[in-house]
Amino acid sequence: MRKMPPLRALQVFEVAARQLHFSQAAQELCITQSAVSHQIKLLENHFDTALFHRKGRAFSLTDKGLLLYKEVTRIFNELAEVNQQILGQPNAAVRLAVFSSFAVKWLIPRLTSFRQLHPEIKVRLDMITDEPSLSDSVADMFITGQSQQQHYFQRLLHKERLIPVCSPGRLQQLPIQDIDALWQHPLLIVDEGPLGLDWHNWSSANGIVIPSHCQHHLFSHVLLAVEAAIAGQGVALASDFMVESDIDNGKLVALPLPSVNTGFEFNFLCKQRRLQEPAIATFSHWLFQQTIDNV
Repeated sequence: MRKMPPLRALQVFEVAARQLHFSQAAQELCITQSAVSHQIKLLENHFDTALFHRKGRAFSLTDKGLLLYKEVTRIFNELAEVNQQILGQPNAAVRLAVFSSFAVKWLIPRLTSFRQLHPEIKVRLDMITDEPSLSDSVADMFITGQSQQQHYFQRLLHKERLIPVCSPGRLQQLPIQDIDALWQHPLLIVDEGPLGLDWHNWSSANGIVIPSHCQHHLFSHVLLAVEAAIAGQGVALASDFMVESDIDNGKLVALPLPSVNTGFEFNFLCKQRRLQEPAIATFSHWLFQQTIDNV
């Protein structure tokens, strides 16, 4: 007979290890915090080893705890998929609400690999331009600037940093080695709504005064400004992750000029209680593996 760890304790451990917070785990599982602690203690007694480092209210996984968490998560996901297959449920379909700039310039080029790995999961992309209402009626998953939402799991994907870019052709005609040379080019300015004009924010953050004679063109969306930059119409500010492929493909050049951190963060969110649904768990795991902050 197989010697198995207590299965209920494994379920509680998986949530506690994901949250690294016993009270939040208790809230997700609809049990008391003392019940979470009791189940974790059962599991640690079973393995005769500590699974968490405890420093005051802060928790982190031990090496063995991390190993167990990875394996338990994998096994639970596989069981959920088997359950879905035996029940004869249709192919999984999930909706992701995502900013158009993030989707077009970063996510969509990478979705091919996800669809090759998981052809059974259908991901519908719903483009947003403003912060959406976090509701199942809107989408199953979200990539937005919202954070710290009650009952929602959150993972930081990227902190926005804008860098100046232009086309290689424009740069060849009028090289830009310093700030003074920049003013020979039109600035492709994006009206960021509540954040204001991106080039004005850039100049304020870096203590640089834009000359009044500098030519500029105004756009309502960063995607339009980036396309105008590719077409050789001037210099745009773009999120570094957005233009990585355009730079690699020779469509744009990153200029040796200051950047600016906008303070905006792209976060992945979904309801805590839905995080372990097979399709959402599989997609979010794939998304986090893409190491967005390193692009």
